[in-house]
Amino acid sequence: MLNGLDQVSVVIPVLNDWAALNALLRALTPFRDLEIVVVDGGSEEGSMDELQPPVRLVKTERGRALQLRAGVEATKRPWLWFLHADSEVTGMVVEALEPVLERVQWGRFDVTFTQDTLWFRLIASVMNERSALTSICTGDQGIFAHRSLLDRIGGIPDQPLMEDIELSKRLRRISKPIRIRTRLGTSSRRWERDGTLRTILLMWELRLRYFFGTSPEVLAAHYYPDGR
Repeated sequence: MLNGLDQVSVVIPVLNDWAALNALLRALTPFRDLEIVVVDGGSEEGSMDELQPPVRLVKTERGRALQLRAGVEATKRPWLWFLHADSEVTGMVVEALEPVLERVQWGRFDVTFTQDTLWFRLIASVMNERSALTSICTGDQGIFAHRSLLDRIGGIPDQPLMEDIELSKRLRRISKPIRIRTRLGTSSRRWERDGTLRTILLMWELRLRYFFGTSPEVLAAHYYPDGR
């Protein structure tokens, strides 16, 4: 098949999240046609060195955009599928990806939170519909794109925060993303740890400031106050 799974490289940036990564890899490795590239940004967990083929390990400096760029450069396949280490992928998600590759240039999945409550279902629904209306996608939505399209926009934006938003903005100037309604799981850990309302307000604050011209460097300092 011209655009089957054997044409797809999964790029997973990671930093000190071995348990979640291991669960994701267990879900992906049964699909033997996929190429899986894990990009470690300097984890202090020695477990990363335990990764075995068919998973490929690339090491680079910390920074999600930098790690994504390293993952793209490490593979030659035409399709790139970007997943967070704490994404939850089912067989239905992988199987939903393959049929659309023949007719699109890029796209993303609907998401559902790992904490299945009414409140988190509402948040996920708002995220999915907002993305459908604006063609702006976030990293936890499992963005995928053809390499030729990434090349046209200069690859993954080189910035310390909002790289997924900027990537979407550049890609949508060329074509609209396809929406795959099969739901990709995304972790609710940060929301639960920092408070749901507080997290929502922070995300909207960052987006609005970015929209009005605040630099990614300033926003990153606010988002990562301890420098992580």
